[in-house]
Amino acid sequence: MPSLSRASLVRFAAPVNKRMAALTASPRWGRLVGRKIVLLTYTGRRSGRTFTIPVGYRRDGDQITIGVRMPDAKTWWRNFLGEGAPLSLHLDGTDRTGHATSHRDDKGRVTVSVILDS
Repeated sequence: MPSLSRASLVRFAAPVNKRMAALTASPRWGRLVGRKIVLLTYTGRRSGRTFTIPVGYRRDGDQITIGVRMPDAKTWWRNFLGEGAPLSLHLDGTDRTGHATSHRDDKGRVTVSVILDS
């Protein structure tokens, strides 16, 4: 099975992300999709630009865990390395702010952990 280049992934991901974002905002499908998908908004460390992307998540109270699939082909999670950075999540129909940190384990898997602000 051939691997996707970063450019191919970006071309593929952009329309998929746009559709997923629309589904999360949909009056009909938003609640269903919102159980597993959240819109994450962050500011790029180097560019200073604001980005919004849909990501899968798990929630336990004010703790959100995001598993990053194919992390070597993506760069967004690197904004949360080290001390981490602030972000916002469109969760349960409202925007919630929080602080995220990312971590790569010894098997190469990446997890982004978010603590929501009170």
